Amino acid sequence: MKFLVTRGEGFALSSRFSALFARDGHAGADGRYEVHSLYFDTPDDRALREKLYGLRDKEKFRLRYYGEDVSFVRLEKKIKRGELCAKFSAVLPEGGAEALLAGRADFLLESDEPLFAEFYAKLRGGPLRPSAAVSYSREAFVYAPGGVRVNIDRDLRRCLDAREFLNPRRFGVPADGGFDLLEVKYGAFLPDVARMAVQTAACGRSAFSKYAECRRFE
Repeated sequence: MKFLVTRGEGFALSSRFSALFARDGHAGADGRYEVHSLYFDTPDDRALREKLYGLRDKEKFRLRYYGEDVSFVRLEKKIKRGELCAKFSAVLPEGGAEALLAGRADFLLESDEPLFAEFYAKLRGGPLRPSAAVSYSREAFVYAPGGVRVNIDRDLRRCLDAREFLNPRRFGVPADGGFDLLEVKYGAFLPDVARMAVQTAACGRSAFSKYAECRRFE
């Protein structure tokens, strides 16, 4: 579930969650970490149009790394079927991200990782290509019952040239509109304590997409 909240609500929620939930172990001393993502799309923007048209079934591929460590880059596939979401990921080999940015993808076939084979087929058949590089600051909290994970994402930025995805200092164009994004993820059920904790007076469910939000500035 996603909710757009004001910046003030975001900080108030952060204070509330800190008292109730554990922080993500990957966070820094300030409780945050930076996320950098590179989204892939077809020349006719199929993934973007699926989002804008509100299709219930859709998928997208992206690369992702955290902070300034570009030596550890994941390939991720996100799928949505109605209200259900899933994510599959695999770590790229050394130099893999640089190769993809240069248009070289044959190395994906040197692995027995199914996600690599699928991505290679989509790159060639879609054809998928780097479309938008997105960055933001994340506060993450976890609550073991129900497998709950609560994220507060803020300071959404984009890189004007997607080919500079591996340079974290190039993400300097603001794109968040002054709002924070609250994301609530859970497994089979959402415990009452978590359900009550994420409620605010002003926010409602949102279909906000960081990828679509950054693409609207083109």
